[in-house]
Amino acid sequence: MVNPEDFVNRLEKLFKYYGLSPAVFADKISVQRSSISHLLSGRNKPSLEFVLKIIKTFPEVNLYWLLNGEGKFPSDKTDAPLPISPAPLKKKKPSTQKMMTEKTIEKIIILYTDGSFQAYKDTSGFS
Repeated sequence: MVNPEDFVNRLEKLFKYYGLSPAVFADKISVQRSSISHLLSGRNKPSLEFVLKIIKTFPEVNLYWLLNGEGKFPSDKTDAPLPISPAPLKKKKPSTQKMMTEKTIEKIIILYTDGSFQAYKDTSGFS
């Protein structure tokens, strides 16, 4: 569990490190200024969304350091958690234009709601 008082101390270290006022810091991470004020006063605890905005905006902030003081700030690459390998890429489907140049239409069938149908076959010789 995150200790709110310790979290506020680390938040204040971020302000000092980046040379930002709490109001400017709030603007940078796209939160309301009152959110910072409520955290600093102890009225509110940090939300997950708030923490993630800090990590996204300031990538050198170590998540573990921010949440519970483990690790150091600014984080070294050696302290950073090992990256998660990305999921394998899916093969791209060929573009429609490429498919059309490789294949030709043999027959088109139109089905009607009354159960009837019409079939059209290419007889033009342009296949």
